[in-house]
Amino acid sequence: MSHAANPDLINRLRRANGHLASIIRMVEDGEDGLKIAQQMQAVVAALEKTKTLIVTDHIEHHIEDLIGPLPSTVRDDLARLGELARYL
Repeated sequence: MSHAANPDLINRLRRANGHLASIIRMVEDGEDGLKIAQQMQAVVAALEKTKTLIVTDHIEHHIEDLIGPLPSTVRDDLARLGELARYL
């Protein structure tokens, strides 16, 4: 499956986009800087999680191209490695 066909990834990006638009309005309206920073952190976290999903998916597809379909246990292990990669 291509990334463009993954509805979860698209939905996550759309939510982050909407959230960012709200932050822009907050800045334009002169909202409190702490509130803006908190909301910005939420968008950054959402994008990081989405990036992790995209990278994990990409790796999984390349491994499947090399060795064929992966058992669900291997997919779970790849997902955990993707989460671990966030800390690099």
